[in-house]
Amino acid sequence: MLSGIDLQVAQGEWWGIIGPNGSGKSTLMQLLSGVENATSGVVSLQGRDLRSYSRKALARMVAVLQQEGLDPIDFTVREVLEMGRFPFLNWLGREDKDSAPLIDAIMNKLELAEFQARRLDELSGGQRQRVALGKVMVQEPSLLMLDEPTTYLDIRYQLQFMDMVAEWRKTSGITVISVLHDLNLAAQFCDKLLVLHQGELAGVGRPEEVLTESYIRRIFRVEPSIVAHPENGAPQVLLTANSHWS
Repeated sequence: MLSGIDLQVAQGEWWGIIGPNGSGKSTLMQLLSGVENATSGVVSLQGRDLRSYSRKALARMVAVLQQEGLDPIDFTVREVLEMGRFPFLNWLGREDKDSAPLIDAIMNKLELAEFQARRLDELSGGQRQRVALGKVMVQEPSLLMLDEPTTYLDIRYQLQFMDMVAEWRKTSGITVISVLHDLNLAAQFCDKLLVLHQGELAGVGRPEEVLTESYIRRIFRVEPSIVAHPENGAPQVLLTANSHWS
């Protein structure tokens, strides 16, 4: 149950949604992506009520990538990327333009070309997540929504994935809204953060405004220390072991 959420996202911004487990992060993502309808209030996209868009029209504008990415299903890498063009097919199952050059370019950018004939069940988790990113890139959305996309990735692939999204945003001007558990990744990549706590808006602002010791202590109930990243100055959260849990 969410209440009192007021959020305006400008074109090209990268927002991070953070908060403790059960605070409503995934629920908010479902509302923003049109998967669920709000019982009160309005979710608007480009000045129109989200509910006024057909599913196909919405899919041409909004892409959603879940934390699981893609199941290891029996499709090849290229076939999965081709699925990203589904919103643009006519009733005959054809597209007006040849999407092969776009797919080839994205596979090269994500270093997937050598895997294009392999099935997903033959790939590692990090490779499958790259394929999932490629699928939404092929979709050419104006808004990308990421729901904990790095949860099942090790540190190297977490950073690689976020760097790829950042590069895509830089070259295309796409807007990104992402639910993230890792506060340090959120601080390094997001322009602004929205904090949820018990279904309500608990804070909003730039990472340096939100990720303060007192704020994190109150919302997450941990004992933090905040340091500046030595390269980009983003606030980074260090945690202190504490045997006194409440």
